[in-house]
Amino acid sequence: MNTRSAYRAAGAVVSAAALGLLAACGGGGGDAGGEAGQGDQAQAGGPLTVFAAASLTGTFEELEREFEAANPGTDVTFNFAGSSTLAQQITQGAPADVFASADQSNMDKVTEPELTEGEPTLFATNTLQIAVAPQNPKDVTSLETLTQPDLRTVICAPQVPCGAATERVEQAAGVDIPAVSEEQDVKAVLQKVQTGNADAGLVYKTDVAASGGQVEGVDFPQASEAVNDYPIAVLKSTRNAELAQRWVEFVTGDEGKRVLEAAGFGSP
Repeated sequence: MNTRSAYRAAGAVVSAAALGLLAACGGGGGDAGGEAGQGDQAQAGGPLTVFAAASLTGTFEELEREFEAANPGTDVTFNFAGSSTLAQQITQGAPADVFASADQSNMDKVTEPELTEGEPTLFATNTLQIAVAPQNPKDVTSLETLTQPDLRTVICAPQVPCGAATERVEQAAGVDIPAVSEEQDVKAVLQKVQTGNADAGLVYKTDVAASGGQVEGVDFPQASEAVNDYPIAVLKSTRNAELAQRWVEFVTGDEGKRVLEAAGFGSP
């Protein structure tokens, strides 16, 4: 049995205070539009709240600048966190216009109670790498290396997409990584490696690329056994369905593909 089985029943706890803060992010009405930059922009703007997996932070912030420039009067606000936390917030009534998950299972938690407008669209894929300090001082070469007792390894909690992917690669490799901590999103794992509080961490390859050289990535063959699909959907709670749909089309369109591919995401 995996040593982290005790964690599987635990979900991310969302405080009432957090939901109160999110309630300030509701959207406003808008007029019809199509692709970003097209149609009558006079009434096409307004606030837009996007709940997105932490691994999308850099790419979505870049797309935000381009989307707002193409849609005058639009103000995109993000809530970046682990997909399991975001799904729980949405099902508990947190106001949002769009949800972008780092896996299908957490999107299912939102689609099964019919909280989305239509079917989600897959827009990217991602795989794991082992993040280590520059020059790889601990000589990490494989998942098997991470089982060494003197190596401080950090991973994501099982309910988080990167944690579920970690369990799949462990099974494929036949190893059980004795992690010193389990984090609620992939950015927290990366930060511990960047700050020297961990010797290694399992993160997405896009997070390694976005670190700007603060960490190095070590490939391992079992990563192909745990490819994460990223779905995106407009939520029924949106107050600006047309603007929300325009954001989804922007992410899944040519400009979104360009930015995502540059960051290291794969195509669905």
